[in-house]
Amino acid sequence: MTLRLLIDMNLSPSWVEVLRGAGFEASHWYRIGAPNAPDSELFAWARENKYIVFTHDLDFGALLAATGAESPSVFQIRTDDVSPDTLAPRAIELIHRFTPQLSEGALVVVDEMRERVRILPLGSSQP
Repeated sequence: MTLRLLIDMNLSPSWVEVLRGAGFEASHWYRIGAPNAPDSELFAWARENKYIVFTHDLDFGALLAATGAESPSVFQIRTDDVSPDTLAPRAIELIHRFTPQLSEGALVVVDEMRERVRILPLGSSQP
């Protein structure tokens, strides 16, 4: 199964080709919706179209927690340098590693040193 990634407005459109080159389906939000659309609109579109949100925006974790949503999955980058030139190898490796969780519903948070995976819905009692 090929993961479908929706790149948020806060990341460069150049991520699309990088992620496609790694074997993922990828689209940038500017090709789909209004650049100034609220996060909730992008979130709803991703859920309805079975895309994983690829973002640098911390609001998506909060939106998942506030709504108790089971989807969409979110891959959240928490680094200063979010350019594909710097981050692509690590991001691609982690997307591959966490494909099962992202396919089922997860928040994956990545920084320079570590990564954290939380299964959706957030706040539920998890084993």
